[in-house]
Amino acid sequence: MRVTQSMLSSNMLRNLSNSYSKMGKLQSQIESGKKITRPSDDPVVAMKGIDYRTALGRVEQFQRNIGEVNNWLDSTDDAFDKVGSSLQRVQELVTQGANGTLTDEDREKIQIELDQIQQHIQNMANSKVGDKYLFSGTLTTTPLYDATNGYPATSGDPTNPTPFEKSVEIEVFDGITLKVNTNAVDVFKSIDKMFEDIKSGAIDFSQAIGEIQSQTDEILTIRADIGARQNRVELMDNRLQTQEVIATKQMSQNEDVEYDKAITDMITQESIHRAALSVGARILQPTLTDFLR
Repeated sequence: MRVTQSMLSSNMLRNLSNSYSKMGKLQSQIESGKKITRPSDDPVVAMKGIDYRTALGRVEQFQRNIGEVNNWLDSTDDAFDKVGSSLQRVQELVTQGANGTLTDEDREKIQIELDQIQQHIQNMANSKVGDKYLFSGTLTTTPLYDATNGYPATSGDPTNPTPFEKSVEIEVFDGITLKVNTNAVDVFKSIDKMFEDIKSGAIDFSQAIGEIQSQTDEILTIRADIGARQNRVELMDNRLQTQEVIATKQMSQNEDVEYDKAITDMITQESIHRAALSVGARILQPTLTDFLR
């Protein structure tokens, strides 16, 4: 087959074009730090990148959910801490009131303070996290205590709870949810009844001492449950942090450029390109100008 000057020129130009393309790709990788800039560069890498980003996105969403869980549990624990402190003050007052040397006026002053503490605990029953009520079950936009109607009725049947007794759960991992609220309707109702019994005289100050201790023990039990759930949330958070590291590492290995290799390839390609230009200059047919020198 006869090799013409036109064929040599076409081959040279095609090879130079391919060389420019390779250098352009290597330069783009070095500048962006990524192996590909568009899916067509490497569909396999692109598809894996989508999967890894999806996995990382889910981990980040679960981490945000963990933050919401912590808000609920921390706010609930803080509310019961204040209820417990209030009951301690009630304990001091009824112990003082049980003293037979107190006058009716002294007991009346104690009752005034007890009324204020009762109202404070009623306010705590309507504690919120953001715009959601902590102790209203799934009715998070409805306060647990109403000044007109008091506390809502409960079913007393765990298999058929009222909305105020239902659990609020948040997903913190694939298929794993955590209960974030505390079903405290009966607890607050019991405390409120104790105050009413003291006020009405159904129980005297001496009898109230034992009742207050019982209510305090119930609060401590609730806070122990909250603490256990907080510990589990911490374990789940640690697991999510590990998953985030793994997903980020996989995504980096799939997409990120190895700079030392990319720079070496770039230098090699530049050398090849210079050699191609040098050889190409000798292949081109001399012009009339070259003969007239």
